[in-house]
Amino acid sequence: MSIIISKNGKHAQKLNRADFQKEDYLQDYIHNNPESIPVYELSEDKRLFVAMREFPTNSGPIDALAIDKDGDIYIVETKLYKNPDKRTVVAQALDYGAALWKYFNDFNEFINILDQQTQNKFNLSFKEKIKEFFNLDDEQVELAYEQMRKNLNEGNLKFVILMDSLDERLKNLILYVNQNSQFDVYAVQLEYYKFEEYEIMIPKLFGVEVKKNIGVSSSSQRKQWDEQSFIEQTKKELTNQADKIINLYQYFKQNADKINWGTGYTHGSFSPVFNNLNETIGPFTVYSDGKIQLKFGWILAHTPKEKAEKPINNFIDEFQKNTKLKLTDIYSSESHTILPKDFMNNYEGISKTITNFVKKL
Repeated sequence: MSIIISKNGKHAQKLNRADFQKEDYLQDYIHNNPESIPVYELSEDKRLFVAMREFPTNSGPIDALAIDKDGDIYIVETKLYKNPDKRTVVAQALDYGAALWKYFNDFNEFINILDQQTQNKFNLSFKEKIKEFFNLDDEQVELAYEQMRKNLNEGNLKFVILMDSLDERLKNLILYVNQNSQFDVYAVQLEYYKFEEYEIMIPKLFGVEVKKNIGVSSSSQRKQWDEQSFIEQTKKELTNQADKIINLYQYFKQNADKINWGTGYTHGSFSPVFNNLNETIGPFTVYSDGKIQLKFGWILAHTPKEKAEKPINNFIDEFQKNTKLKLTDIYSSESHTILPKDFMNNYEGISKTITNFVKKL
């Protein structure tokens, strides 16, 4: 393929494809220009933030680690066509995925590595950077974080093979893997042209055309929950105990200033927002499987101390009196999870504590 350029319909010039001399340059380019990875072909509103080059794993460094606004994690492996290792590039990417998956036991360590990178490059924390990059509010950032944690825990990673040229064998391999596995593997052919001081890149995405027939949920199919779908999902997941979560939702519906609905693809969720505490972040996220997250660490980090500290301390004190549960590390982590079985076994005490907390706001 060649490109013809002209000015005002005259002086047409033919541009022939140029060559990347080094893979380092290709890695730098996608790090600084994440739009060159055309994930918008997967969904119109998708774009990537390339969080880090050379992310360390025990299998070697990942060329580029990227995320999207939904918390999906992408492993990007770059190769020049002339590189003799190109035949094993898919296996190499999957090997990095397995090595990255080991971090599911320590999500904080994973985030700390990304934090250090964004602090060095942008003078922002990783969380602040993705909030700015994707134009998210605080609640959306938290949802993206929780999805990243879930994806890492379940090994639900996406893979991008980026090369200057793709052969048919590699395209066929990627189509085969996508058709017959739970993996999402995409290939990007980045055609490169030069004209004077300008660089012209033409990205082409392969692998998206496969319609998987294995019935696996994907985070790219995430939905926006609402009252009806949440209640239906709760009844499906909790059966004879569903009323406990539904009653809690009805209480929040009557007493909260607004309800923020989650976008997870497995469990429905909502967060009630109370303007007297924080106009954006809800102190609780309630899930259709009976899990509840107490987001007090997050609230305290984004709310004046004199406004948030007293009601939260009162909640903690009363929670300890009304239940058999202990709240640990409530300030050092952004959220504390009450497991479904603990909520069900302490329903009366937790409901009473929440009700008193809301009344005093």
